[in-house]
Amino acid sequence: MQEMGVHVRTNQMAALMERAVRFKRMLEQGVKKPYKDVIDVSWGDPHMAGMKPITFVRQVLAACFYPQLLDGDNLPADVKQRAQKLLRCCDGGSVGSYTNTAGIPAIVESIAQFISQRDGVPADPENIWIHPGSQMSLTNILTMLVNSEASPKSGVLMPVPGYSTTALSVKIMGGVVAPYFLDEERGWALRADELRRALTSARGACRPVALYVINPGNPTGHIQSRKSMEEVIRFVAENKLFLLADEVYQSSVYDTNSEFVSYKKVLCELGPPLAQTLELASFHSASKGFLGECGLRGGYVELVNMDPAVMPYVQRLFHLASSPPVAGQIALEVMAKPPQPGDPSYPLYNHETEHIRSTLVDNVKRVLQVFTRLPAVSCQPLFGGAFAFPRLHLTPKAVHTAKEAGMQPDMFYCARLLEDTGVLVRPGCEYGQKEGTYHIRFCIMTPADVMEELLRRLSTFHLQFMKDFS
Repeated sequence: MQEMGVHVRTNQMAALMERAVRFKRMLEQGVKKPYKDVIDVSWGDPHMAGMKPITFVRQVLAACFYPQLLDGDNLPADVKQRAQKLLRCCDGGSVGSYTNTAGIPAIVESIAQFISQRDGVPADPENIWIHPGSQMSLTNILTMLVNSEASPKSGVLMPVPGYSTTALSVKIMGGVVAPYFLDEERGWALRADELRRALTSARGACRPVALYVINPGNPTGHIQSRKSMEEVIRFVAENKLFLLADEVYQSSVYDTNSEFVSYKKVLCELGPPLAQTLELASFHSASKGFLGECGLRGGYVELVNMDPAVMPYVQRLFHLASSPPVAGQIALEVMAKPPQPGDPSYPLYNHETEHIRSTLVDNVKRVLQVFTRLPAVSCQPLFGGAFAFPRLHLTPKAVHTAKEAGMQPDMFYCARLLEDTGVLVRPGCEYGQKEGTYHIRFCIMTPADVMEELLRRLSTFHLQFMKDFS
């Protein structure tokens, strides 16, 4: 029955997205609506939401894809140097060539240097693999961990709320999703006692093999403390689990009192024996954070302390994939090695990234201000990531009406919101939530004017919705 509910919600969300596309076309054709445009903030896609790409990224890409640009005077010297270096790494000097399955070696080396500088400990390029997005990296690791023929089935402990695509991947592979609940009342904190409860409960239905964590949180925006991360590492070690660390929003930290620290760094600082034995896979991407290059498809995984006996299998598994898209690899290289002070491109790069950061900080302030004033809504503080995840305190009448319509209450809310205002957000039921609670998720990486209009429409709708179902 639970699986059927997942499929129903997936189909309803797909129908909602198709409806948003239809509304856009109608508006383009001059059909009158109560709104002038559709605001789609259902994805963590900053460029879709209106944020501008980073110039340096696009200039390097342009020069690599059309090398004739290198002969002119329109590109800064450091852009030309970077593009020439990258083209020398491509067979035939062309981005149209296949690359190594793990990625262009020079780019993998740049990623290793990035990780080393971030964590203060060496990263071995041999343990880094580039894929078409971090989700592909994660799926490959899950393929290795989840045995579809095992009895009992393999289980993966996953956060609720959490990233729904990963949970779906586990189920498709024949594994079991073992949920652990983040503590909303404590700012979506990950608690060790809840992990222990979830593990005990899971052992009745499966054999847990891994723990999946998302830091910074998606959809919650929570950032784990070092103490929490140490507790997680010890829990994983005690129970002989594999640690999957989804850290794709690591550059999107906008709370001045918060800091992203990688699981690898904390693990290494704990020292032996944990630092030499705990198996960890860490994921990062050029799609998330300030680059926001979702369409280029560039992500990587770093494997830490992988059993040497297993590594040949990992290499065979990863070699089954074709070479990752070169455009995504270039984006990763720029992410790992951005312009530095003194470089010709640095002033513009710094201006653009600081503008994105300040816009995000202001958006977060506005979101919290609006939700503090609105009745029947609450929102935990937002520290990082790309989303707001407010809770809707819906009336019994709204809940009853939604269920009569065959919808989860927050899905019903999202459908009405789109119909009345042209704003597309996602319901919390897509990400998991405690029974009897309802949420919505929307991207906050938007231009300030888009966010202001979104909040205006959402506020007006919410007040009317609560009145209609009082």
